[in-house]
Amino acid sequence: MPLPADTSQAYTPPDGGWGWAVVFGAFISIGFSYAFPKGIAIFFKEIQDFFGTSYSEIAWVSSIMLAATYGGGLGLALNLQPSVIIIGKYFLKRRPIANGLAMAGSPVMLCTLAPLNQLLFDNFGWRGSFFILGAILLNCCVAGALFRPIGAPAGPSERQTNKQAKETLAKEQLDMGIAEMADPGDEEKEDKDCCENFNKFLDLSLFKHRGFLIYLVGNVLMFLGFFAPIVFLAPYAKHLGIDEYSAAFLLSILAIVDMIARPATGLIANSKWVRPKIQYFFSFSIAFNGTCHLLCPLATGYTGLVVYSVFYGLAFGMVCAMLFETLMDLVGASRFTSAVGLVTIVECCTILLGPPIGGTLIDMFGDYKYMFIKCGAVMVLAGLFLFIMNYYNYRMLAKEKKAREKIEAQKKGDGPVRTITAEGNATGAEEMNGGPEAVPLGSEEEALKNGADIASEA
Repeated sequence: MPLPADTSQAYTPPDGGWGWAVVFGAFISIGFSYAFPKGIAIFFKEIQDFFGTSYSEIAWVSSIMLAATYGGGLGLALNLQPSVIIIGKYFLKRRPIANGLAMAGSPVMLCTLAPLNQLLFDNFGWRGSFFILGAILLNCCVAGALFRPIGAPAGPSERQTNKQAKETLAKEQLDMGIAEMADPGDEEKEDKDCCENFNKFLDLSLFKHRGFLIYLVGNVLMFLGFFAPIVFLAPYAKHLGIDEYSAAFLLSILAIVDMIARPATGLIANSKWVRPKIQYFFSFSIAFNGTCHLLCPLATGYTGLVVYSVFYGLAFGMVCAMLFETLMDLVGASRFTSAVGLVTIVECCTILLGPPIGGTLIDMFGDYKYMFIKCGAVMVLAGLFLFIMNYYNYRMLAKEKKAREKIEAQKKGDGPVRTITAEGNATGAEEMNGGPEAVPLGSEEEALKNGADIASEA
């Protein structure tokens, strides 16, 4: 279904219709892909006590799940990647809104899973809870059935023709016999075709794209502190002496605000004032997210954690709503499939390391505040990096655009000009080969007049 990276879309995205059913399917799939690794943080304290592990060791549970999800692994990864890509196939003008609605699935699912997980744990324990949650995740199969190919499908006659052609080709190859040796040039051609096909679906030339590299470096830095706070929020509340249900409710508060923030951010990003400079808006969202983490250690009671959860949910929703929209804005829809694949492969490393590094800081200092400070610092740094480099990128794009316009203007000025020859005939400059330089004329009347003068002198 994904188009090759080096081809443009041969259709116009409908911006509606069945696309809204696709958005609903993406809502379910993305929701479970993001929310499930976060929701199981409810069980971390009990799993830690059961196995006698440290904070850094228990953090690997969510970390590995998130890395597999983003890195193209099995299970949840097969939900996330197609869901993100297919929205760009169905939407163009309304794409920020569609992305915002689809990404809102994560907070909705997290808002549901947080209290549900605590209820399941109280009744069935953490082992039984995982068994039930696995059954719930099977609903992603139904959501995936809504993802249908878009574009003009091959008609019955075309399919029949292709089938007959394949049968004829197979018969001819069989008649040739095995005695004929293969041409070495054919093997080289096959190797070349293999490399070209690989590049179609994973466009490595994106690593020469300035905007893509800026996005990649900024996001790799951001993900070092993006997921660790939400993984340790409930354990931090329990560490402060807050009961289990109240600690789980903090995730619900975060999810409710996140749920409102994502579509609202999509609407704002789609406005004529923000969309041309959406990269700046994305940079601000990341820095705002990091600022929330830097201020979190000031919260020493439940009220302070509620306030932190509200602002964290707002910042988290803003970042997630624009996470893939900004990438598509940089590379375009035709290269988005390859860009998502390359970005997630690289990002999974920092996603994998982020929570365990936070857990290591908790084990070293015996305090959660250093984990929040680390996450806040790297995210503020990532936001500043993206803001400065996007400013540089916009400036360079403007200069390159002016240079292209200047070259095009010169080409138009150096186009074919009409001239008069000694014989009095008006010709194009490209028709004169090695002759004397002709004088361009401004009009047909001047050409006729000069021709008459030359004839009279002769």
